[in-house]
Amino acid sequence: MRPVILLGLVLISNFLFFNGFAQNLPTQSLDSVTITSTRIDIPFKENSRTITVITAADIKNSAAVNVADLLQQFAGVDIRRRGTGGSQADLHIRGGGFDQTLLLIDGIKMDDSQTGHHTMNAALPLEVIERIEIIKGPAARIFGQNAFTGAINIVTKNQLSNTVSTNIETGSFGQFNGSVTVGSELNNSSHLVHAGKVTSDGYRINSDYDNSNYFLKSVFNKNNQPIEMIATFFDRKFGAQNFYTTNPTFFEYEETQNSLVAFTTKFQSEKLKIQPRVYWKRNQDMFLLRRDEPTFFRNFHITHKVGAEANASYTSKAGVTGFGVDLSHISISSNNLGERNRFMANIFVEHLFKLANDQLDITPGVALTYFSDFKFHAFPGIDIGFQISEDFRTYGNVGYTYRIPTYTDLFYSDPATQGNPDLEPEEAFAQEIGIKYITPKLSASLAIFNRDATNLIDYIRPDTDDAVFTATNITEVNTKGFEFDAAYNFKLKGFTQSLNFGYAYLDDNILDQNQDLSRYSLNTLKHQYTSRFSSQLFKNVRQNIVYKYAERTTGQTYNVWDASIFMQIKTVELSITANNIFDADYIETGFVPMPPSNVLFGLRYNFN
Repeated sequence: MRPVILLGLVLISNFLFFNGFAQNLPTQSLDSVTITSTRIDIPFKENSRTITVITAADIKNSAAVNVADLLQQFAGVDIRRRGTGGSQADLHIRGGGFDQTLLLIDGIKMDDSQTGHHTMNAALPLEVIERIEIIKGPAARIFGQNAFTGAINIVTKNQLSNTVSTNIETGSFGQFNGSVTVGSELNNSSHLVHAGKVTSDGYRINSDYDNSNYFLKSVFNKNNQPIEMIATFFDRKFGAQNFYTTNPTFFEYEETQNSLVAFTTKFQSEKLKIQPRVYWKRNQDMFLLRRDEPTFFRNFHITHKVGAEANASYTSKAGVTGFGVDLSHISISSNNLGERNRFMANIFVEHLFKLANDQLDITPGVALTYFSDFKFHAFPGIDIGFQISEDFRTYGNVGYTYRIPTYTDLFYSDPATQGNPDLEPEEAFAQEIGIKYITPKLSASLAIFNRDATNLIDYIRPDTDDAVFTATNITEVNTKGFEFDAAYNFKLKGFTQSLNFGYAYLDDNILDQNQDLSRYSLNTLKHQYTSRFSSQLFKNVRQNIVYKYAERTTGQTYNVWDASIFMQIKTVELSITANNIFDADYIETGFVPMPPSNVLFGLRYNFN
């Protein structure tokens, strides 16, 4: 009965609350969005890559409470979670591994040299996000290494009004979440501050968590030469039952800390724009195989990345030239991986040509990269687009991409896993063609892609009798597929209704290379369908229903329904969020079953 009750809460609440204050469904036209994750600022409609923009309205209508849950609703993105609350979630795009997708915060690269398992540790609270840009396909020539199959850029809010917002949520599994967000506009500075706590007793044995989130964005000297500062600190403590093992005697536990401090400014004239930045990123990871017996097996790692970069663009009669340099020093101190460090230097150049009365654009580019332990690499690529009409565009791109091994790939060792210091970098040549149709009422896109990879890294064993999985370069792997996305907005009873859906198909021959591939590569999404219906029938109430279907290469299929409802009464917003309404039994990665049906009740109050 519980799933039926949860669905009923969502579907009939419209008819229980029909008097109130005007609160039309928020929408945002993609015409006004400029993609900022590249050195050349390009309007969304004119970009010649497959890019999905998750707007502030999409976030509001997502029935998601964190970035990991939000990204699951978009085809081509595979978030493999090990529980709730965002304690650990792996990020995959187009069948790539969790080490092959780059996360950025306002263009700052958040890659972790220990392991890609920590990528989502840097994800921001939804309250401070303006939009999210999902760049699918190889992006090494734009961002450098780790953008092997794509990149995700989280853009933080810039409009900082003088407001205070508080949020309290409670629900299933002893969940209790609280946060405060403060925006302040002063004469010569502005500030956005967020502090939050996310806790739960857990939905199964040893799945409790206690996570803290802190975010600060300040702009100083606004009246002269503005300097932007971003500082984050995320502290997560969580039970990790069966995250990596199936041994019933283990009682796994993990604590992570992720922090960032960055300063950015911009110098701009009529033709030249230069944006320099310095940043420091730190990640700390402590893992216990037995939670109550720390001396039995303990891993402890601290990584630092200190970097300086400058991105620039120059506009001339020949078009726009984007160029940049990125220098960083990376180090790790670990009881398992040892004391390691490397120096990294990247140089990027690309140029946007516009021909045929600006209908045709051609953007060739190249990235030159030096690693102190992997030497020089060059990765060229080219994007081509043709604007058939104001709303209709076709495009294609080809490019080389790469990823150097993480320190875990190279040096990790335990009774079941062995690193390999002789690993070579992963490389791939990728091609893509696509079409886009974008209007305020209807938007749709279709992309077909192919990726030929060499030296892919995975953990394999020679036969099933061998208990040790060793990091190994696989020879050649071909990955191909297509993605379709569409969104339709229409009016009903004077309110805007929105229907979004997407489908992704992926096929690779990785299983043909070696039948003994390990836990990671065997779990790719082969078919993925997502849809969201965001509607409003009364002045102060709106609701969202989200459906997700997945078929993995392991043969597992599952259907998951989520929903949310919001009621606005002046400065108070009440919410109900229901997840996995029909109690689907499924696993996204490893050995961890996902939560059963659950509900979260929320109250947000805005002080004006």
